[in-house]
Amino acid sequence: MVKYLLQISLVALVVISLFSCEDEGYLNSPDAQLQFSIDTVMFDTIFTTIGSTTQHLKIYNPYDENVLISRIRVAGGDFSNFRLNVNGTSANEVYEVEVPARDSIFIFVEVTIDPNGQNLPMVVQDSIEFTTNSNHQNIKLIAYGQDFKLIKSETIKTTTWTAEKPYLIYDYAYVDSTSTLTIEPGTRIYFHKDAGLYVRGTLIANGNFQNQILFTADRLEDTYKNIPDQWNGIILFSGSKNNVMNFANIKNANIGLQVGTIEDEGHASLELSNSKIENMAYAGLFAIKSKISGYNNVIANCGFYATALLVGGEYEFYHTTIANYWGGYSSRARKTASLVISNALILKAADGSDVTYTGDLEKAFFGNSIVYGNNPMEIELGKNEEKAFNYFFDHCIIQVPDTFKVNNKDHYKNVWKGEEYNPLFMDPYDDYNYALDTLSAAKDIGNPDFAKFFPMDIMNKDRLSDDGPDLGAYERIEKKDEN
Repeated sequence: MVKYLLQISLVALVVISLFSCEDEGYLNSPDAQLQFSIDTVMFDTIFTTIGSTTQHLKIYNPYDENVLISRIRVAGGDFSNFRLNVNGTSANEVYEVEVPARDSIFIFVEVTIDPNGQNLPMVVQDSIEFTTNSNHQNIKLIAYGQDFKLIKSETIKTTTWTAEKPYLIYDYAYVDSTSTLTIEPGTRIYFHKDAGLYVRGTLIANGNFQNQILFTADRLEDTYKNIPDQWNGIILFSGSKNNVMNFANIKNANIGLQVGTIEDEGHASLELSNSKIENMAYAGLFAIKSKISGYNNVIANCGFYATALLVGGEYEFYHTTIANYWGGYSSRARKTASLVISNALILKAADGSDVTYTGDLEKAFFGNSIVYGNNPMEIELGKNEEKAFNYFFDHCIIQVPDTFKVNNKDHYKNVWKGEEYNPLFMDPYDDYNYALDTLSAAKDIGNPDFAKFFPMDIMNKDRLSDDGPDLGAYERIEKKDEN
């Protein structure tokens, strides 16, 4: 009897084992097809020799049984520019990857492109091959690369940067006090994380409408195109004279352009025109006891101040658009004004005490300009009684509360405020477009005398061709009714 019981038990174990193996089996149909979240993994333009951001794709098993992928590999193998991480395993070729029934796995992809010595974007292609039950499928891999000139922790003597190839700055580029850096029209300068351009001598960045000069971060993927705080910024130290920035675009730094330094004697001077300073984590234009003359500039979208004029100085701005609609980058709402004018600056000393720096504000003039944003108070005035404090707004729209008085003729002339004088920018939130809408209150109300000195706007449109000059950097010219 015991013998028969043992035989029955063995048979039962074999049956259970068979059923168990069947439960743990894989779909073996030669027609099995994986499904993918995308058919091409594409990288926007990246710099040669520098790794990309990580892209990913998802592999789906649409069946009610587990699927075993016998091999996943990059077609180019170990010589490929692309690198894979398959479900946690970093390798360009992996075997026996299980995808549970009605489930999915991730593959992460990175790329590095070798320089080819050419001043043209290059295309690097490969593919990921999948073998499942002798069935072959593939996903395309495409990356666009750009060769560059590397500047790393370098002191710049008098030289000229050309538009032949873009420049990539690691750590810093430093222009010493006896030197001049000239940047030709069309030149592109990219900065790695925490890098900056620091000038004690002179910076001449003189672009033109057709060939503008670009200062921005080195992440060229589309997802990074408007992200602030990707590099430090440009600093013109006090003592740096005769600087010029014309048709220059500065984007995505911490402080876009700092003019003047508190620890150095003297002042910095700058002519700033036809330029855009946008998407800064802290400030766009941060000036300390400096001298700036500017026109046709857009300073926009900064985490604290779009423009700060501190510790005195001399400033003239015509047809300038200061627009701050900061948001979407962090949970912190902006509480500071877009424009700060002060003849003082309070800083913390090493021992924790406050140190106050003051200077005469000889002039802070705004003509035919706009100061606007998404805060009720976009102008802050900080006056130290011991120093001169001269500022003036002439033909300007400003964003201030109704209680803000603009009837003091020593400081205001033809200044408009209130919702009825909303400049109605085209799209300040999503597209960062600060051109004027057709219903903008800023149309045709500027001082013609100012416009005569600056007849062309930032888009090279004639301010003198319609009923009157518009406020700000952009002139809106309506199409004439043909009827």
